[in-house]
Amino acid sequence: MQQGSGCASPALAGGGGLGHVTPKLTRANCAKLLRVLNMASRLHQKVALKDGKTQCKKMHVMLNSPVGRIEISGCGTGVHEIQLKENALSQNRNEKCLIIGGCLIIGEVLLSGGCLILQREAKLTKEASVTCEVCEGPEEMTEPLKQCTAWLQAYFCEPWMTEKLPMPPFHHPVFEQDSFTRQVLWTLLRDVKFGEAVSYKQLADLAGNSKAARAVGGAMRSNPVPILIPCHRVICSSGQTGNYGGGTHLKQWLLSHEKLQKEKLAY
Repeated sequence: MQQGSGCASPALAGGGGLGHVTPKLTRANCAKLLRVLNMASRLHQKVALKDGKTQCKKMHVMLNSPVGRIEISGCGTGVHEIQLKENALSQNRNEKCLIIGGCLIIGEVLLSGGCLILQREAKLTKEASVTCEVCEGPEEMTEPLKQCTAWLQAYFCEPWMTEKLPMPPFHHPVFEQDSFTRQVLWTLLRDVKFGEAVSYKQLADLAGNSKAARAVGGAMRSNPVPILIPCHRVICSSGQTGNYGGGTHLKQWLLSHEKLQKEKLAY
């Protein structure tokens, strides 16, 4: 019978030489390896609990909205991000843009807060009601994604309902760090209501640092959940709309949408 080198058990290995030494080294190495693996596992668990990222089972939901496709990502803990994927207004970004009577007019397209109207030869020829529907997503959404979807649908279609709906929880590193950015975002969400606008300097004042207008601009760029946290409501002191991640036309549309809906509710 042939004996495989290095495969003999400690009980069968006899005498000196390599056949006796190898099992002892294997046992020792295994013990060391187990200790290292245990330490690595505990370290990984600590890091996972600290940043929370590896605990997430991320889901994605895509909405078709009046301003284009909106992607929501999140988990059972909260919403991670909102991304404005396909801006329905971007194709008109080189057209002349005006706001008249609470409506945004881009070239031959009139984008009001309540409807999308195609304008040809200065005549309104077609009107389509605003809709916001889920076009992609899991059959079973987490509660934060359900809340976020319902809130965005209400924002575009029934804005007066947003105050009655729960704001979904957020689960993003920017909200877990004690920073000026987080303070600014929470202040904006809490103090600047639907249909209102503030300047960067005014928001800096509200956040407790009147000299931090430029830092407020940085906080707006870091906002992971636009529309929910309404960075589009922050404008320049001169009255100009200022920059926006989704483009200035989108920012103007959102401001016009809110202004028009607020005026309707006042009657």
